[in-house]
Amino acid sequence: MRLKFAVITGILGAGLLLGARFTPRPEPTPLVVPDGWPAPKYDFARNPLTREGIALGRRLFYDPILSRDSTISCASCHLSFTAFTHVDHALSHGIKDRIGRRNASTLMNLAWSAAFMWDGSVHHLDFQALAPLADSTEMDHDLGAVLQKLRQQPTYRRLFGAAFGDSTITGEHFLKAIAQFELTLVSANAKYDRVRAGQDTFSTQEKAGYGVFQRHCAECHAEPLFSNGGFANNGLPIDSFLMDWGRAKVTQHPADRLLFKVPTLRNVEFSYPYMHDGRFRKLRDVLQHYSNAEIKGQKMNFTPVEKADLTAFLLTLTDKTFLFNPEFSFPKN
Repeated sequence: MRLKFAVITGILGAGLLLGARFTPRPEPTPLVVPDGWPAPKYDFARNPLTREGIALGRRLFYDPILSRDSTISCASCHLSFTAFTHVDHALSHGIKDRIGRRNASTLMNLAWSAAFMWDGSVHHLDFQALAPLADSTEMDHDLGAVLQKLRQQPTYRRLFGAAFGDSTITGEHFLKAIAQFELTLVSANAKYDRVRAGQDTFSTQEKAGYGVFQRHCAECHAEPLFSNGGFANNGLPIDSFLMDWGRAKVTQHPADRLLFKVPTLRNVEFSYPYMHDGRFRKLRDVLQHYSNAEIKGQKMNFTPVEKADLTAFLLTLTDKTFLFNPEFSFPKN
């Protein structure tokens, strides 16, 4: 796996040199940062959003040509109407129905992330697509072969030319196009956001649940992104079959054992199953776990009323304009 990834990045380097020869670009389309949000961490100067680049990235995101046998696309595990994750199985599935090791992460508000994957093994969004592309249980492919497939299609040569000013299909432009589409997946129009903007009000139960959240959950699931972008021990015992040690696999530090990236709680109503291994299908199971689990030496011991109130608040994080945005769905044209 590591050797294969090294080969891929080598091919990418050649693509970067090729792509660097061409400078013409279409008109940029700046990302709109929601009011009160921090500045994005993504460097748009190196990959400005354009209407053409986003359209190309969207087409690539939904195209199974990216997998070795042309059966699996990015969207196979990241469905738009389920917060860009999957809900029909706990662990991701790949070509030939191979089963992965982790639950597929949600995809939203990625411009504010500095690390990706459950273990933080990818440090830049532009390179994230290489991980599932090369993984033997997911797409089981390599970048060079994908680029060859794309170069044989006149439609893709035209789309790359429109997006980057030249029809030469390089690894750099391929990855930047996918990143451009993913950067547009901004969720910021839930009831919570409307309350924050003074356009709506919480019910009595939602307000009580917000108080429970602020006391017990906000340290890791920091507003307004509902993730602090860090890594934490979720109190789950290790799965004896998967033997997933989390971030320690990347850092090789014993202190990082069982640390996983803190996921966003936005659209949590639709993003089941939960946890890195998808072991919980219901929010009530998650709250029951956190009520009993010892986190940082303490148990939350939620009362039944607190769990009901907290659930009511979490439902205010559902953003249906994001989930059912036609600009994020399969490109029909």
